[in-house]
Amino acid sequence: MNKLPAVIDHLYRNHHSWLYQWLRTKIGNSEQAADLVQDTFIKIIQTRDELLGIKEPRAYLTSIAKNLLIDHVRRKKIEQAYLDGLSHLQFTLDNIPSPEDQMQLIQAVDQLCQILEQVSEKAQKAFIWHYLDGFTHREIAEKLQVSTKMVQKYLAQCLIQCYLVRTEMEELV
Repeated sequence: MNKLPAVIDHLYRNHHSWLYQWLRTKIGNSEQAADLVQDTFIKIIQTRDELLGIKEPRAYLTSIAKNLLIDHVRRKKIEQAYLDGLSHLQFTLDNIPSPEDQMQLIQAVDQLCQILEQVSEKAQKAFIWHYLDGFTHREIAEKLQVSTKMVQKYLAQCLIQCYLVRTEMEELV
């Protein structure tokens, strides 16, 4: 007999509340906390084979939730950097993008977020600071406390990821 539904039900009933409170405290937003709790339980269902051997459910749930929270925070930083970049631009009425152009821009930013999630946080920062904020390699190196060679490697990692995704998209067309 399959014990999995009972294990998942038990985890949900006994740990949903505290996990929600923990996440709400961490991010300060009840709606985002609820979304992350839901994502945590979805992740658990997707990795259900590991459930039967869980000895510390809180530690297991916290670990999954922390990883999702890190992804969430990274995505928010990228989105905020993009919004900050937009706020610096001075649009005239003639230069306001059409709704179609706006949608393409949103899709491009979303795709860039997904691409940058594949690299380290330092590589993400280097990419954003260089290509959106216009910082030099030396300025980025100082901010990240690494060498300029490392900044170049970070930027190369990001550009390689962009190239790989572009190549995959071209193969689909």
